[in-house]
Amino acid sequence: MLQNIRDNSQSMISKVVIGAVVLVMALFGFDGIVSLASNSQDAASVNGQVIAKTELEQAVERQRRSLAQQLGNQFDESLIDDKLLRESALKGLVERSLLIQAAQDGKMDLAPQALDQLILQEKAFQLDGKFNAQRFDQLISQSGLTRQGFRDSMTQDVLLNQLRLGVGASDFATAEEVAALAALEQQKRDFALHTIKADSSAINPSDDEVADYFENHQVEFMSPEQVIVEYITLNKAHYFDQVELSEEALEALYREQIANLGEQRRAAHILIETSDAVSDEQAQAKLAEIKARLAKGEAFADLAKELSDDKGSAADGGDLGFAGPGVYDPEFEKALFALKPEAVSDAVKTEFGWHLITLLGVQAADVPTMDSMRAQLEQELKNSEVEKLFVEGSRELESLAFEASDLQQPAEELGLKVQTSAAFGRNGGEGVLANPQVARAAFSEEVLQDAANSSLLELDADTVLVLRAKEHLKPKQQALADVSAAIADLLKQQQAADKAKAQADTLLAALKAGSAAELQWQVTKDGTRMQEGVNPQVLQAVFRQPKPTADQPVYAQLAMGNGDVVVVRVDAVTTPKAELNKEEQAMFQRYLASRNGQQAFEAYRVALKESADIEEY
Repeated sequence: MLQNIRDNSQSMISKVVIGAVVLVMALFGFDGIVSLASNSQDAASVNGQVIAKTELEQAVERQRRSLAQQLGNQFDESLIDDKLLRESALKGLVERSLLIQAAQDGKMDLAPQALDQLILQEKAFQLDGKFNAQRFDQLISQSGLTRQGFRDSMTQDVLLNQLRLGVGASDFATAEEVAALAALEQQKRDFALHTIKADSSAINPSDDEVADYFENHQVEFMSPEQVIVEYITLNKAHYFDQVELSEEALEALYREQIANLGEQRRAAHILIETSDAVSDEQAQAKLAEIKARLAKGEAFADLAKELSDDKGSAADGGDLGFAGPGVYDPEFEKALFALKPEAVSDAVKTEFGWHLITLLGVQAADVPTMDSMRAQLEQELKNSEVEKLFVEGSRELESLAFEASDLQQPAEELGLKVQTSAAFGRNGGEGVLANPQVARAAFSEEVLQDAANSSLLELDADTVLVLRAKEHLKPKQQALADVSAAIADLLKQQQAADKAKAQADTLLAALKAGSAAELQWQVTKDGTRMQEGVNPQVLQAVFRQPKPTADQPVYAQLAMGNGDVVVVRVDAVTTPKAELNKEEQAMFQRYLASRNGQQAFEAYRVALKESADIEEY
């Protein structure tokens, strides 16, 4: 072994490696090498707080999925710049980290029991109006989160909202600002419009013009890059006929489900938090005083509103709603399930502090018979068995496709069929091939260049797919004859728009000089910013113009998307004195305060970034 090390250390490669290490040591020292190694899994550091590469990759993928959902069939993976996407995702993570740090520095916090309340009250986690722990776990697992991960993310979102409100809601609007905005909003204008149509009916581009355009824009007339793939799909439906159910399995599932049908209890509590300023003894003494007041006839809800440190439930008299076993802290739950209705517990210690608990109501479990549940049990058990077979089959398909040089062998092993697609581009094909994952895989280096089978693609909860490229149709220059009609139409539109623009320029110059002929104008008197019957784009142009003088209107022109040009004449501007009722005054006040608050928060965010120690690796 030692001799091998000595022999290998004399090789040219070893000398290069050793030389590189010596160079790094000379430039950066040993700490530099350690730093380079330690940062290999980090994407950035924000005031010493690390953003991991895995976190960045997750953010990039979230942005990619968001773009695909927004654009639908128009989503083109080839147009996505991965570098820009990563830069955008990293920027978002850095800014989020900065804002969370600022919220924490500002002592903003969310008590765990307040977070519990938010989760319990979230409708997405409820069934029949009650919190359902299984649904909660199912939904957060679909997002790739653990319970703690979800709680951490939700806490951060609340802190960010607190910070935005803390900065933004502190702004205000003066009466003068409100009056000025109201005057602008209520301003009226007398104006007239004359439209010059972009008429292409008399325009016939010559063959030479078409040929010249084609010659100068050949890159625009390439056939799209396409691929033909072979693919195998595996669906849960493939396994339904393979599942046989036994009476014993149905009975076992029935017993399991009715065992979970525990009663629901509606609790209310009064919390006294402990801290450096409030000891356990002081908290217990305070609860003893509260219990004495209860004994004298004061209402639990009134005392909760007055004294509970759980501000989330205090407003509702401490009411936490109905919940079953497994929701609350074990000590809290033990005390709650030992109470009789309307009874009040002794002081109970949890990680949140000390509680008095009262039981507001009980919903007993309604245990159905097995016969009444049979159809549901059969479906659930069958789904469970199918899910197991589907997971096993998916793993087997993934393994077989990885090892095979084609798709025929995996298909035969699993009793599936190899299908061949029509040619499709980077926007995807039809049916299952319309899924954005398919296009990404089909045009990936692994499939297209290395001629390998793709990795397993999970199209939805019921379907997986593997594919391989059968034929790659590279972009080709289209023939002039094939595109000449499209070019002629394009030139017609362009030339018609250019002609309309030239006519508008001439007309505008004549109008400003006072020598224009009579025109047909579409006249509007006392037009508002929301004037009906006028294109919103034109209205914006009207209200952007300066005020006309007594003897000279203001003229302007606006090119429309269809090539038409609208000539605008503003004759008069009327600014009525704003007389606002209380409701209008409040509306303008809220709008300006919100806008000013957004600007203040943006300035605060920029200031945070400028003063931060940010390092990107």
